[in-house]
Amino acid sequence: MHTLTFLEPGHFHAALTLRERHPLVRDEIVVYVPAAPGGGREVVEFLDLLEAFNGRPERPTRWHPVVRAGPEPLARLVRERPGDVVILAGRNDRKMALARRLHDAGLHVLADKPWMTTAAALADVRHVLAGGARTMEMMTGRHAATAHLAERLVREPEIFGTFQTDGAPAIRLASVHHLEKSVNGAPLRRPPWYFDVRVQGDGLADIPTHLVDQAQRFLAGQGPASNGAAELLAARRWPTPVPRALFTRVTGLADFPPELGAVVDGGVLAYAGNAELAFRLRGVGVHITTRWDLTEPAGGGDAHSATVEGTESRVRLEQGPGTGFRRRLVLEPRRGGSAVGVALERALAAWRPEYPGLAAVAGPGGYEIQVPAGPGTAHEGQFPLVLDEFLRGLEGEPWPDERAAATLAKYELLARAFALAETTPGA
Repeated sequence: MHTLTFLEPGHFHAALTLRERHPLVRDEIVVYVPAAPGGGREVVEFLDLLEAFNGRPERPTRWHPVVRAGPEPLARLVRERPGDVVILAGRNDRKMALARRLHDAGLHVLADKPWMTTAAALADVRHVLAGGARTMEMMTGRHAATAHLAERLVREPEIFGTFQTDGAPAIRLASVHHLEKSVNGAPLRRPPWYFDVRVQGDGLADIPTHLVDQAQRFLAGQGPASNGAAELLAARRWPTPVPRALFTRVTGLADFPPELGAVVDGGVLAYAGNAELAFRLRGVGVHITTRWDLTEPAGGGDAHSATVEGTESRVRLEQGPGTGFRRRLVLEPRRGGSAVGVALERALAAWRPEYPGLAAVAGPGGYEIQVPAGPGTAHEGQFPLVLDEFLRGLEGEPWPDERAAATLAKYELLARAFALAETTPGA
């Protein structure tokens, strides 16, 4: 059994790891925070989410948080060591320095993304992934059934063929997130530092951690992540204008704090959260765009799309207004499709024991893959699966592993993108 320790939880992702009970986790968790006001509102919001999980009528949890507030929370945690696993989800500018100190103390660390806001943190990333105590990144997208199945389709030569390498990107990934949204049925309150890209990370630092990871998984059949660095082709970022009224609704502050004054003009904050990134990995072109909009649409949420071009078929994964904000997986054969259809049915039959009810529905352009709902269908439900993956990995599996190599390769690419974007004008 593991006792989970949380160090200065400042992002709702920390609490979402506890959305479900886990058979390997004790109900008592320990939370280290500075004395108020530094550890005030953010820890209250963390505890409020745990209380909501404990009090819900279906699948209630039984978390018993013990809050240890006072000066130097990191030093006290290392000295007292109430458990062997630490979860980090908060300010990103110092995250890897904290992770390195915990790692060197022999504590396993599950750390929310992003791990870097500048390339200066790359040395710490290399250090925590080199061996010793295990450090893993929260990557929720790995646990969506539609993502698993899209990756499997790409690895089937009779269905997908090989990656298109005609000069155009064979993998195109895009996402749209929202600054004002709801979590666990309640409006999300973000700390004011979330809007400071020096602390939170800019458009290249944040969401591309997910999208580069997704591209790496699509290309996993092409060889290990450590087999050759990605060739960076382009990188740029540009801002989303954030009105003062929205900032107030999201943070609870009446005005922008002085530390954001350099990016505020006429009552509007320029939030540099949007980015575009292009690279080649193992000879395959990848294009990524990510954007932050203001308020999530009524009845909807974030939007994502992935298009992967093969010589036999195109694989498309979509979630947005056109799909009713549900994930939709489509296979589009390039030539008639009869042979592809036979191979697809054979593959689905082999995967059906793992995904009961898995099916393909033929349409004018190809096949829509009907994916049964599961524990990772909703984004919030993927965080307990990340925790499960991490804890199972502590049970004697080899470390460092291919996941560590892929994580390091990703951050090496992003570090080069930071430098290139400094010389590339935004939109």
